[in-house]
Amino acid sequence: METQQSDLERERQYCELCGKMENLLKCGRCRSSFYCSKEHQKQHWKEHKLICKEVDKTQPPKQKPEPEQPPGNEKASDKCPKKNSPEQADSSAPSSQTTNAEPQGLGEQPAEEGSNNTAIPNGQTGCSSPQKLATEYVIPCMNKHGICVVDNFMGEETGLSILEDVKALHKTGRFTDGQVVSQKSDSTKNIRGDKITWVDGKEAGCEKIRFLTSRMDDLVRHCNGKLGNYAINGRTKAMVACYPGNGTHYVRHVDNPNGDGRCVTCIYYLNKDWNAKEYGGLLRIFPEGKAQFADIEPKFDRLLFFWSDRRNPHEVQPAFATRYAITVWYFDADERARAKEKYLTGAGEKGVKVELGKPSDPS
Repeated sequence: METQQSDLERERQYCELCGKMENLLKCGRCRSSFYCSKEHQKQHWKEHKLICKEVDKTQPPKQKPEPEQPPGNEKASDKCPKKNSPEQADSSAPSSQTTNAEPQGLGEQPAEEGSNNTAIPNGQTGCSSPQKLATEYVIPCMNKHGICVVDNFMGEETGLSILEDVKALHKTGRFTDGQVVSQKSDSTKNIRGDKITWVDGKEAGCEKIRFLTSRMDDLVRHCNGKLGNYAINGRTKAMVACYPGNGTHYVRHVDNPNGDGRCVTCIYYLNKDWNAKEYGGLLRIFPEGKAQFADIEPKFDRLLFFWSDRRNPHEVQPAFATRYAITVWYFDADERARAKEKYLTGAGEKGVKVELGKPSDPS
């Protein structure tokens, strides 16, 4: 009997070789790993076959063994029950008993929509409460991968109204060059090319941005106490950022390398009909201790979470069209208290910048 599960219960998935998170195909043998193409599956087979065979051993044998199949001939739909996560594939489903030294074929159809790195639509669509989204998707995804993507967070109509607020704010001329701590101003543009402004949501014309951050806070409140060992007690103001195109980028960096209190980075993207192949602008994350990286497209109404510390170095690749995003950083109570103490006593490391203003309270 095919095991059913909601989209929210699926874990984030990515190509085992390159880390791509879009349009994935499932290994037709173990049903536990994903690849962006048959070529990448073949290239990764030397490593994957050890895991693939172990998983295969746990599957009940067929009454009659199947003949050997050449790589790439097996559809994932023949082996992989739809709507199953890698960890929760139906154990009663029969599996291949072939002994090829090559990987079994990937499906000819991509993994179903929402299974690679997204949750089902949320917010204005009314498909899921913040509590359910937090407990069934964000918390397990963050604790396992340290990265979590939620699509359709605010809904089309609200997302467009937030975008209009951001565009209007941009036209006011309030955006300034993004800064890098302890870097000379003339070298900053070689490191980051974005224009930014900080918003607390009370400014005229920023009502929809404030509504967005309140929804972020609501989601984080339902996660609090269950994201790692963190006790989140506040956040920064919202940083509204624009990469104006022309190849502007941000080199590989870590948001919080020195324990300034930030534990979770939360980014909301506002780029309608973004074509990454044409416009670039991917956020590439290099999770610590993993050979693969994760490419996040800055798609409209997409919300991204990841740990802010050295576990997630990341970069914004050159953007060739105007790219908007809104970022807030959530604070861990203990780490932030230690950072404040270092700052006030003058014992902090050079280059550590700690905002001492009272952060917005997500609780």
